[in-house]
Amino acid sequence: MLRFVAILLLGLFQSCFAQTFSPSREQPPAVPREFRGAWSACVYNIDWPSRKGMSAGSQQAELRAILNRMQSLNMNAIIFQVRPNADAVYNSSLEPWSSWISGTMGRSPGYDPLSFCISEAHARGIEVHAWFNPFRALPNSSMPTARNHVTRTNPSVIRKFKSYSWMDPASSWTRSHALKVMMDVVRRYDIDGLHIDDYFYPYPDLNKDLTPKQKFPDGKTPAQRRAYVDGFVKDMYSAVKREKPWVRVGISPFGIWRPGVPSGTTAKIDAYRHLSADSRKWLANGWCDYLSPQLYWRINSEQSFTRLLSWWRQQGQRPVWPGVATSRINSSEDPGRPASEIVNQLNLTRTVGRNWVGHVHWSMKSLMENRGGINSALQRNFYAEAALVPPMPWLSTKAPPSPRVSATGTSSGVQVQWNRVSGGAKYAVQARYGKTWRCIKVLSGGSSGVTVPAGAQAVAVTAVDRFGTASAPSVLSAR
Repeated sequence: MLRFVAILLLGLFQSCFAQTFSPSREQPPAVPREFRGAWSACVYNIDWPSRKGMSAGSQQAELRAILNRMQSLNMNAIIFQVRPNADAVYNSSLEPWSSWISGTMGRSPGYDPLSFCISEAHARGIEVHAWFNPFRALPNSSMPTARNHVTRTNPSVIRKFKSYSWMDPASSWTRSHALKVMMDVVRRYDIDGLHIDDYFYPYPDLNKDLTPKQKFPDGKTPAQRRAYVDGFVKDMYSAVKREKPWVRVGISPFGIWRPGVPSGTTAKIDAYRHLSADSRKWLANGWCDYLSPQLYWRINSEQSFTRLLSWWRQQGQRPVWPGVATSRINSSEDPGRPASEIVNQLNLTRTVGRNWVGHVHWSMKSLMENRGGINSALQRNFYAEAALVPPMPWLSTKAPPSPRVSATGTSSGVQVQWNRVSGGAKYAVQARYGKTWRCIKVLSGGSSGVTVPAGAQAVAVTAVDRFGTASAPSVLSAR
């Protein structure tokens, strides 16, 4: 009798894992959409690599660790610095190798970091947004330079300001060269985005009356400088869209457009005047695909995160995915800031305004250190399931075809397989457990299968193109 019961239980166990799936008319919820990014800066070795001159293998191991951490947190975009100061974190014929990577400007690190980052990130379903500083020549003018650095090849465009060497944006050569460098990367690398930050003109020190102590030595008015920057931003966006329209253009300006805007907000720096950044115009005119203003202040402060986010999201039709200062958790910059401050800010990014949601962490190092236990809070409350990057319907709404899907229950889970479809850059896999659907994975376009945890009663696979447009899901239910 005991032998009979054992055989019966074994048969039931095996039949459970031999469950089959067939096409279903069941409709899963839309795949979650959220831009979950983080900046990775190489300047001063802030995030990666941890120091200059490391071996290629050590650098690659550190970058893999960063991408593995992002994957474990269900994040989907790395903003990877590729041009910190008129140099290159990739193989370039236009500018020298960056000293922040190899230790000596002009010396190869022995591999192509951007190419490596793209390959490793895409294998994990993570986008790569190449981050450029368009006009900074050197953060410290005493830095040693290579023979082909701009400070040597075109000294007539260089202006000294505080410790900086700066390429004068008033020079047509400066603007055209910056654009040439960017488009070289857009053409040669399979990047998902192009990103620039807030350094259009360098930040001045301020007197007590908030006038700048230093004047940029170009003889130009603030209005003239804004016109140069406006023209550059507009030309940059147009050039990218002509070459590869699916490459997202992102800009990360100072978090306050002008002091006193919105009402009740204070700021010492006037980005509009001091940095020549009319970022509200760029958002309103659609000269970017997303804006990430650096909203690094607390919710309850004179520079209220909530008030600023609400204002920014009313200034245009394109997404506003704010930068959040995860690095200020338990920091000297903001003593006593708890991880809960970031959690609360992320909640606001999902509820304030009406547009696709998202945010960017400054910076990746804080997530590698798990500042204040922030990673556990993210996994538990915000990144519990995978998410797709939001679409760009202002560029394309043509959906890719739905994949053909098969699924079989096994002892290790449910094996889901599909055919790769034309235009499929990613595949989102959902599974239903009881009445609850979950997005299990977002995989690269080269993927054609995955095993989801056992017990799934239905599965769905959605193809997504480079613009983020999704196909209708192909759904299978257990028989």
